[in-house]
Amino acid sequence: MAMDNTVTITGNATREPELRFTPGGQPVASFGVAVNRRWQNRQTQEWEEATSFIDVTCWAQLAENAAESVARGTRVTVTGRLDQRSWETDNGERRSKIEVVADDVAISLRWATATVHRNAPRDSGAGDGRSFGGPAKQQSAPPAYQPDEEPF
Repeated sequence: MAMDNTVTITGNATREPELRFTPGGQPVASFGVAVNRRWQNRQTQEWEEATSFIDVTCWAQLAENAAESVARGTRVTVTGRLDQRSWETDNGERRSKIEVVADDVAISLRWATATVHRNAPRDSGAGDGRSFGGPAKQQSAPPAYQPDEEPF
């Protein structure tokens, strides 16, 4: 049986992304998203609404891009995976929370406009083609499309 842990949420950013760096220099950004759900109560015929507040964590280049592009109130769509973290407070109480570790963050163009600035490719040194920082290196694999062709 195939298992998949992919989630997509759409909502408004509740706070500015906080960009930090791990001791190894890896960028990580976190922000919150408020997701609203609206439905009609079949008994009263009145509209009801509930809001869920979800924490989002972004890593590497996505973290830097999110910190530069997302502002409080921005309508975003986040795709990623659910992750549960647990810790113990100073009082010895066990706490846990579920957050979305983002694979991608998109700004909604329904309520705003955006200008795209493409980042120069950067190699992580991991050898897997992911861009996580460091100096740009020549890659032996051909590009996905040739510059004289349309990308779509």
